[in-house]
Amino acid sequence: MADFDEILSTQSDFDAGDREWLHLLVADWQVVADLCFSDLLLILRRDDGKFIVAEQCRPSTMMTLRSEDVVGQEVPLEKASEVERAFRANGVTTSQVLEKMGNNTVCNVFAPVRCGSKTLGLVVRETNMSTRESNGRYENESINAGKKLYDMIARGQFPYHDALMSQRHNARVSDGFVVLSTEGVIDYASPNAISCFRRLGALTDMERHFLSEVGTKLIHRGDPVPDELPDVLSGKMAADCELDANNSMVSMRSLPLYDDEQRIGAIVLCRDVTELRRREQELQTKDATISEIHHRVKNNLQTVSALLRLQARKTKLPEVKVELKEAERRVQTIARVHEGLSKTVDEIVDFDDVISGLLKMSVDVATLNDQHINIHYIGKFGMMPAQDATPLSLVLTELITNAVEHGFESRKDGNITISVGRSGKHLNVVVEDDGSGIDTEEQGGQARSSGSGLGTQIINTFVTNDFGGTVRWEPSREGGTRVILDMKLRAAQD
Repeated sequence: MADFDEILSTQSDFDAGDREWLHLLVADWQVVADLCFSDLLLILRRDDGKFIVAEQCRPSTMMTLRSEDVVGQEVPLEKASEVERAFRANGVTTSQVLEKMGNNTVCNVFAPVRCGSKTLGLVVRETNMSTRESNGRYENESINAGKKLYDMIARGQFPYHDALMSQRHNARVSDGFVVLSTEGVIDYASPNAISCFRRLGALTDMERHFLSEVGTKLIHRGDPVPDELPDVLSGKMAADCELDANNSMVSMRSLPLYDDEQRIGAIVLCRDVTELRRREQELQTKDATISEIHHRVKNNLQTVSALLRLQARKTKLPEVKVELKEAERRVQTIARVHEGLSKTVDEIVDFDDVISGLLKMSVDVATLNDQHINIHYIGKFGMMPAQDATPLSLVLTELITNAVEHGFESRKDGNITISVGRSGKHLNVVVEDDGSGIDTEEQGGQARSSGSGLGTQIINTFVTNDFGGTVRWEPSREGGTRVILDMKLRAAQD
């Protein structure tokens, strides 16, 4: 199926402003479909003169007429002349012939999409006539309001030019809507809208009252008052806000209605978001708690590291001093991972940022004063959960420490290259240095490390047990050492 952006890119007569206007339209036309109980199609004229369906919108307030996707399809030739006339019309036009769609009789209405002095396309409103046979007041009020909003498309008044909508707003027509007069008096409030204001503490009947009066009476001294609230309650501007009162919260959005000359009223969508915001608050609290835990773990590990450092300074035995310094470095490695986790709202860290600092620290600790060892990176690790980040960071720091301490023992300078290949959960890492190389022995046709120290044991244990992977040690072509890690991450998403 064709993509909306792809179709727009083929329109040679559209500039950036035209494309943005159409994006604004399809981002906001769901409210028109829902109010009118109709399917909507956006039709554009291609460079070859043929018409194509660029986007479609199904109503969420009733059964759609179109279960199949028609985006990218050409308009049939028998309808092309009618569409051409609608393109040239100054306003909304109605098809002279009712269309049969399955067992349904459909009336098509066309609204040219106006942006400045330019007609960009058509919005076709497809109405199932059988749904108009037994309408009550709710349906009639909704349809009348939807038609006014739909007519604004042809005058370039919808979507709104300067509306600054909050990303938190998500009210729908079915959640509740209020129809206001030009003066801001409530002409109609849907049952769900009445329920929203009842939860906020409204006790009076809403109709024939100013919505601004109904809303302001709910606010008590000390309650937060959004700056946009007057604009929303009066319906004078396209705006949205949340009203917090009576331990409840309602999200509201105002949609001003215009005719050819002036504002004629407004639609205010509203939705009870009390439970939604409560859950968001709980998640924020949990995230803050988790971050605080990681922060405290980091501090505790740094305390342990400091104690090991103090003990290393006091001991007289060189062997013990070396082992304590190694233990301090390993504790610091884990602490740095928790430091990264404490700065995020989830259990995922940017491993490239974490490991670059850790490996630099490992090199600084292992090198002598007159040594200069450089680390180069090829590829990226990407985002990684803590469950994988902690053992992997230990593996890599051990490899770098081993390379510095053993591969460059008698060298003044050297280079270590880390090459990363990642595909979903599969991770391949090659650590290669240009040092003096390692002693190897053949086993099963492959070279392996002859080292038996704690660092080598840590590497083998984590790679094989935690990641179900393999470690291969072999001489590099430059005379140094190459270590190849093939692993499968446990917690990363594919």
